[in-house]
Amino acid sequence: MFSRPVAFAQTWKSWFSSHSLVGNKNIILMGPPGAGKTTVGRIVGQKLDCPVIDIDDDVLETTWNMSVSEKLQDVGNEQFLEEEGKALLTFSASGSVISLTGSNPMHSAGMQHMKRNGIVVYLDVPATVIMSRLKSMKVDRIVGQSPGISLKDILEFRKQFYKRWYDIRVLCGGDAAAEVVAEKVLDAVKRYQSSELETFISTRSSRSGKSMEKGSRKFFSDVVTEGLAPDGGLFVPEGGLPKFTAGEWQSLLEATYIERAQVILERCIHPADIPASDLAEIIRTAYGENFTCSKIAPVRHLSGNQFLLELFHGPTASFKDFALQMVPHIFAYCIPRSCNYLVLVATSGDTGSAVLDGFSRLHDTDKQRIAVMNFFPEDGVSPIQKSQMIGCQKENAWSIGVKSDFDFCQTAIKQIFTNSDYTGFLTVEYGTALAAANSINWARLLPQIVYHASAYLDLVHQGIISFGSPVDVCIPTGNFGNILAALYAKMMGIPIRKCICASNENNVLTDFIRTGVYDLRGRKLIPTFSPAVDILKSSNLERYLHLITNEDGQLVTQLYNQLENQGHFQLRKDLLDKLQQDLVAGWCSEEDCLAAIHSVYSTTGYILDTHTAVAKVVADRLQDRTCPIIISSTAHYSKFAPAILKALRIAEINQNPLSQLRLLSSYSPLPPVHWGLLETLKKKGNEDHQVCAADMSMLMSHIETLIQNHFL
Repeated sequence: MFSRPVAFAQTWKSWFSSHSLVGNKNIILMGPPGAGKTTVGRIVGQKLDCPVIDIDDDVLETTWNMSVSEKLQDVGNEQFLEEEGKALLTFSASGSVISLTGSNPMHSAGMQHMKRNGIVVYLDVPATVIMSRLKSMKVDRIVGQSPGISLKDILEFRKQFYKRWYDIRVLCGGDAAAEVVAEKVLDAVKRYQSSELETFISTRSSRSGKSMEKGSRKFFSDVVTEGLAPDGGLFVPEGGLPKFTAGEWQSLLEATYIERAQVILERCIHPADIPASDLAEIIRTAYGENFTCSKIAPVRHLSGNQFLLELFHGPTASFKDFALQMVPHIFAYCIPRSCNYLVLVATSGDTGSAVLDGFSRLHDTDKQRIAVMNFFPEDGVSPIQKSQMIGCQKENAWSIGVKSDFDFCQTAIKQIFTNSDYTGFLTVEYGTALAAANSINWARLLPQIVYHASAYLDLVHQGIISFGSPVDVCIPTGNFGNILAALYAKMMGIPIRKCICASNENNVLTDFIRTGVYDLRGRKLIPTFSPAVDILKSSNLERYLHLITNEDGQLVTQLYNQLENQGHFQLRKDLLDKLQQDLVAGWCSEEDCLAAIHSVYSTTGYILDTHTAVAKVVADRLQDRTCPIIISSTAHYSKFAPAILKALRIAEINQNPLSQLRLLSSYSPLPPVHWGLLETLKKKGNEDHQVCAADMSMLMSHIETLIQNHFL
């Protein structure tokens, strides 16, 4: 029974020795009192056979010649923190495991001194667990706690200091033994020191081509800036997604949405690409003030066992805001300063305004080197969506209407990216590189994983289910990105049973999931009331096929070549069986969509948007009512006012979008009309935009003109 720890220790000693950590950097354990820093530190030191230093016992008490409690009683809170910080400033060590006090991080100069020669590991323990531990230790007061301030309040106050200093976070659930936490610390430090292990491959990479030469490896920063792989495939992490234990997920039950996003994204983005402190600032900027609901992505009970995940509280009123309030800042962080970038995006409705809004919120210096061009089907989006995209144009963000459908726009962008002669010309002639902001970009998917995980945690936190109980999710699906993010959340440990793919009358995905045949022959895109899912070629499906084929890039290449050349492909039966373990699918007619909006409003006063109504209809048909079902409400109904007014059987419909929203508002609907849309529509000049033919040379000409006007 002792063989594993011995082997584990030997492995770690060997690894640290080869990486020159022991004898140089310290491992510094930080966290609140009761986090287990001292005990964990001793275990880590034993495994590495290196010195262990406890700041309380080995530094403070020897420096002061009195106990910490006596010193606190002698000088009081403020002076104690100052004296504690001074002791850190005179302390020096290397190649050691150091356990800080709970209050050390509150002294800035002292922590800066410690951090210069150490990797700071934050033992993140839920406040309820800390309270319980301190109670059992008969501790009812800690440093910094003034009369009238509760222990809970001071622990919450201290979090800001812990978050400021750590390099690595280790989630510690309430039942995690010190030995387990110690192994987590070592795993986390190894990851921190080994960024070369987290590389990305193309969905079309051959198995023999996976182990790339060092110079050709792709890291997170590379895939963010490049978007599409050179072979036309999509980037995916070579080692897969991180897994969370049940205890780690449960430690996030009390966390805010922003805190959950931070923890999840830290595991998905290596700190060598974006350090934790910078990632935290990006997340705060994205979600701190731009969303109208403090819960960011609240879960609302609809009826029976159905719950709505409201994803429309962002500035442009759709789920795309979750990624596109964040991705521009990630993009600006990752790209080299020596080059200008033009971000190209194709939209079926919601992506365009979200991209334009997100990139227009960059700092001025970033806007000078990053511009956005948004292509949308001129006659294939709702009037309000079009007004919104045109109204979101800024000095670095433009919209171009294309006389075609979304599939043409998306295919055109892919062809532009894979045209090395053209992209090379732009780089040489104008010093400008192209990048993608569609969900083909890996960074677009990560924030979507967060809200699927958070929705499940909210149901647990509200007492509707216990952790481990399954849920189904039903998602209106066009490009397969949102439902793929739910599948990724499942892979990371969220107990999602089935993902229900809801299509409108463009039901190619429904047919594929039911039969394994992806067939575009003879299909024409049908304009519907739910334009965001008016898609026939679902880009992100390629990532899922790569997953269920055990990363067989050659097979994925074969399937997509067949789709491109012959208009169809068929999965083997074993792959279809795998797919159907995860996915079920259904579709909704236009009549049923409008009827669902009317029915829900009549019984609850709540207005579904057209896409959510599609999902509601499919959920009603396919759920078995043995577990809760979370329906993704992907857009606010305000974006589709004419269809909503028709569904509510309001005969007189003014053609002016602003008048339509005011009419809806007069019904005192739940939720209220979206403020951001109202503000956008009130702006004058929303009619001005360029329109071009469905011609590749015309699109490329627009790109060159924009580059010349903005960057030169």
